[in-house]
Amino acid sequence: MGLEVRDGMNRIVVTIGPGHTLREAARRMAEHNVGAAVVFDLDQPGPGIFTERDLLRAGGAEKDIDVEVVGDHLSAQLTYAHADWPLEKAAEQMVRGAFRHIVVLEGSEVVGILSMRDIVRCWTAAGPRFLPPQTSAPTEDPCPESTTTAPRRGPNG
Repeated sequence: MGLEVRDGMNRIVVTIGPGHTLREAARRMAEHNVGAAVVFDLDQPGPGIFTERDLLRAGGAEKDIDVEVVGDHLSAQLTYAHADWPLEKAAEQMVRGAFRHIVVLEGSEVVGILSMRDIVRCWTAAGPRFLPPQTSAPTEDPCPESTTTAPRRGPNG
């Protein structure tokens, strides 16, 4: 059995509402050292996602991050990953959809976020025996730090 999405996802999910300003979203994401936040809007059928890329696009378009709200800049039509998916399936969906973060569900509950960085961390930290395709169950945690926030990155990383 290979690695599953639950093995690599970040279980710390930062949530924001569609009415939060872009600055507030950026502050909350920075506080938790994550690149994406789940957006819950009662008027939408499911959660959305606001990412660092959404923030960059708004800033690049010279939007006022103290006035602009998340609801006008988020991705609402999402592909979701299921916690029991093979990691490879999530990676394929992310490449096909050209996105770097995917919301992870267990049933209808949001249980995490998986990033491309998380996937690479799992495959490289675990060593060659965990690279796809996987034939045996891991005997130790194949994805160090998978249940905590990522280590603080420097200006280039």
